[in-house]
Amino acid sequence: MNQKASPSLEGSLNPDPGAQAQDVIDRLYAVAVDPSRYEELLDKWETLISPYRRSTHLDQPVALSAIDFESHFQRASKVLDSLDLTETTDASDAVLAPFDTSAAFTVSGSLTVSSVNKAAASALGLREGADLSALPLDMDETEALAEQIRQVLATTSEIPAMFRARVKDGPRLMVIQLRAMYPDGASPFVVAVTSELIWPDGFTGVLRSVFDLTEAETEILRALSECYSIKEIAERRGRSVETVRAQLKSLQAKTETRSQSELVRLTLSTMDIATFTEDVASEASTSGNEPGGLETRPFHTLTLPDGRRMDYLILGHPNGRPCIFLPQDYGLTRWPAPAEARAVKEKIKVIVPIRPGYGNSDPVPRGTHLAEVYSADLLVLLDHLNIPPCPFISLGGDFYWTAQLHKRHPDRITLAIACSGVLPMTRSEQYERMDKWHRFILAGARYTPHLLPFMVKAGFALARKLGKRGFVQAVYGKSPADVATFEQSEVFEAMVVGSEVALSKTHSAHAAFSAEIIEQEVTDWRDAVMTMQDGPPVHFFNGRQDPQMPSDTLDENVAAYPWINFTIHNNAGQLIFFQKWPEILNILVKKI
Repeated sequence: MNQKASPSLEGSLNPDPGAQAQDVIDRLYAVAVDPSRYEELLDKWETLISPYRRSTHLDQPVALSAIDFESHFQRASKVLDSLDLTETTDASDAVLAPFDTSAAFTVSGSLTVSSVNKAAASALGLREGADLSALPLDMDETEALAEQIRQVLATTSEIPAMFRARVKDGPRLMVIQLRAMYPDGASPFVVAVTSELIWPDGFTGVLRSVFDLTEAETEILRALSECYSIKEIAERRGRSVETVRAQLKSLQAKTETRSQSELVRLTLSTMDIATFTEDVASEASTSGNEPGGLETRPFHTLTLPDGRRMDYLILGHPNGRPCIFLPQDYGLTRWPAPAEARAVKEKIKVIVPIRPGYGNSDPVPRGTHLAEVYSADLLVLLDHLNIPPCPFISLGGDFYWTAQLHKRHPDRITLAIACSGVLPMTRSEQYERMDKWHRFILAGARYTPHLLPFMVKAGFALARKLGKRGFVQAVYGKSPADVATFEQSEVFEAMVVGSEVALSKTHSAHAAFSAEIIEQEVTDWRDAVMTMQDGPPVHFFNGRQDPQMPSDTLDENVAAYPWINFTIHNNAGQLIFFQKWPEILNILVKKI
C-alpha cells in the first residue's frame, strides 16, 4: 500500500486546530464521566477530523501528530471501565448522581440552589432552595461566583469554567467547576462540582495506575485537589518549594495538563469515575414492548482445535435443511418470532455462530488476522455438525466474512444472501455520505484505527445507559423505516434478546467489535468479493434509508457489481432483514 503524505494538526486546514483539538479532549473526558454526552464528542470530532479526512487518500491514515490523542483516548478508556450508569429522572438530580465524593450542587437561572448531593449537604451545609450566600464564602467571593454563573449561562457554552474562592474564616481555597446544562423541555441550570471531597479508598492506586504516577506525585495531587498551596504542600512534606514545583511539572507532563486548574479538574473527574459501580437493569424485562413469543434457545458449545470455546445457536427446525446466519457486529442472533416459526415450518435449520469475544465464545489474541481465524472456525463448526455446502445469510458488514470464507473454501457456500449488505469502500466520499453515527465509527476505523477502541467502548457504555431502545433511536433516528421497524414488538424482542451476546448486564463485546470493524475497513477485500462472481448466486437486499449505505453509494455498488442481484426498497433501512424477512426467506426456500 503506497504511503502518501497526509496533513497533520500543524497544517493550515483548520483555522484554529489547537482549540478544536482541546474541544475534543474536553468532550472525551466528559464522555468518560457521562456517556450520554457521546454525541457531543461525535460532533466535535467530526468538526476537527473531516477536513483532514477529505484531503487524505483513502488508503492513508490521518496524522494527528500535534496532539497525542492516543494517550488521552487510552486514559479515558481506562477510567470508563468502572463507569456507573444509574438511572434518574429529574435533570438536576441526574447530573449530580455520579458525584459520590465531591460536594456538588445545581444552581437555577435565579441563582437559587436547586439540588444538592449528600456531600454538599454535609460539607457545605447546603439545602435545596438556599441562596448562594449559604456557601462558606465571603460576600465578595459569593458575588463573584454569582457573576461567573450568570456568564456561564449567558454564553450557552458547555465547556466547564473553573472558579476559585477562599473559604470563609480560613486560608484554604475551594475550587468549583461550573458547567451549563440545557435539558430538553426544561430551564437551563448550572452544575457546580467543588473541591470539597472525600478521598475514596483505593483512589491513590487508581491514579498511579492510570497516569503512571509515583507515590510522592499522588500525594501532591491529593493536596492540590484539597486546595493546599505549593508552599503549604512543601511544608507538609518537608521539602523545598523548588522540589515540589519540579514534581508538579512531572505531574502535568504525565497527565498532559497545562495548568494546576486543569490538573485538579482532571483529578475530580477521574475520582467520580473511579467510585462508580455498575447497576444496569435489563432492558428486555423493563421495556414497554410486549414479548413476541420467542422460544428460549440454548447455546451449544464447541471446543476448537486451539482450545478456544465457540458457542453457537440453532434456530428453526433442528433436523432441517441447514443454512448459516451471520448476525452482524451488533450480535443480532435471533429472528422475529414469526420468522423463526416460518423456519420451523419450512424445515430450515439455522446455525448462528457466536464469534470470538461475543457471548461466551473465547476472544482471540489482539492483532489476529480475523478473516483467517473466523474462516477456520466456521469450517470446524460445519464439519462438527456434518453440514454439507449450504446457503449463508448475513447482516450488514458480515458479508465480509461470507466473501472471505468463499475465497478460502469456495465449495462450502451454495447461496449468499446479504441483508443491508456492505461492499468494499472505494472512495472517501462514501464515508462522507453516511449518517454521522456510522461515519464516526467506520471512518474512525479507516483513518484513525488506533483511536477506535475508546470510541466503541464509550458507544457501548452509552447503549447501557440509554437502554437498547434509546440507543437504536439515537443511531437510526434519521431512518424512519429503521425506527418504525425496531418498534414492532416482535422485532424489538428479537433484537434486544439477540444482542445480549454483544451487550448485556455482565458482558460487553466492544473489543471484538472494534477489531472486526478495523479489519473490515482497512482491508481491501474486493478480490474476495470478485471470487464470487462465477460462484454461488449472490442476492443483496438493501434499503434507501440505510444510514450506512445511502442511495448514492448503493447506486455505485449496483453499477460496480452488475452480477450481484440487488433488491432495493425505498421504505427500508439497515434493519431490512427484520422488516422484509418473508421476502428474504422466500429466496432461501427456493434455493436451499
